[in-house]
Amino acid sequence: MKTVDLRSDTVTRPTPAMREAMMRAELGDDVFGDDPTVNALQERVAALLGKEAALFVSSGTQGNLTAVMSHCQRGDEMIVGQMAHTYRWEAGGAAVLGSVQPQPIDHQPDGTLPLAAIEAAIKPDDAHFARTRLLCLENTLGGKALPLAYMAEATALARRRGLATHLDGARLFNAAVKLGVPARDIAQHFDTVSVCFSKGLGAPVGSALVGPRALIRQAHKWRKMLGGAMRQAGVLAAAAMHALDHHVERLADDHALAQRLADGLQGIPGLSVEPPQTNMVFATASGERAPGLLEHLKSRGVLATGIYQLRFVTHLDVDAAGVDRAVAAVREHFKA
Repeated sequence: MKTVDLRSDTVTRPTPAMREAMMRAELGDDVFGDDPTVNALQERVAALLGKEAALFVSSGTQGNLTAVMSHCQRGDEMIVGQMAHTYRWEAGGAAVLGSVQPQPIDHQPDGTLPLAAIEAAIKPDDAHFARTRLLCLENTLGGKALPLAYMAEATALARRRGLATHLDGARLFNAAVKLGVPARDIAQHFDTVSVCFSKGLGAPVGSALVGPRALIRQAHKWRKMLGGAMRQAGVLAAAAMHALDHHVERLADDHALAQRLADGLQGIPGLSVEPPQTNMVFATASGERAPGLLEHLKSRGVLATGIYQLRFVTHLDVDAAGVDRAVAAVREHFKA
């Protein structure tokens, strides 16, 4: 029985067509800057997001870290959300490797950071404080797409107070599909943006950081220092190029499957389901049937994450039949 893996959209495997594109990729040595496929990808992503330059990096974490270290100096501070990936799930890299202090802020229910809280967190120019230098937002956050108007207001506030801005756009294209706008309409509000190819877009490895040419040049140096300079990286860049060609518009299918999953889980006693916006479904289990749910799902060939707060993520390796199997397995557990 084929496993229905709903743990994350990072579990996707390259499609046969993507593998073929990887095999055909023209290669060079990217450390010397002469891998033609990497160069083509960087030019394309920069143009796609309306920025001067781009840098191909190994992961979203590396893209975010090189951005933070390029924007900030030792002892500077970045404002970030409590549940943001750059703060909570990147092993403290900004603080440990960049010597940049995070100033976390609680999110509102829609994933935004209150503008008043951002303003209040900006430190005065005083020797007692770290210099507040950067505002980091994330889109999507927990599957929620930040509103365009909010991003415009938050980044305008940052500019007014002399801060640079960075967007962790690991799922930027999911946000763009949800909002019904080109990805550059989101990216335009930020100085730098990182975007992953290895999540909903289905590439096996890789992200990109886009921004001003001078800053990307600095990020290139940090990438080297962090061990992220790869040689014949065009084989990976080709997968990203294929994903941009074929896997962006189909993200709407993942969003529809997430809604199908959420609808199927409605009405189960002991399970509260949050309405999804993109490709993530969150559900809270309670009562005596809550323990053991993940193990039960695994026994039925369905994988998810969480304990009482469950997360199901749809992606290109999941179809409607798989979603229906997941729903049936959850219902079976709560009936037992």
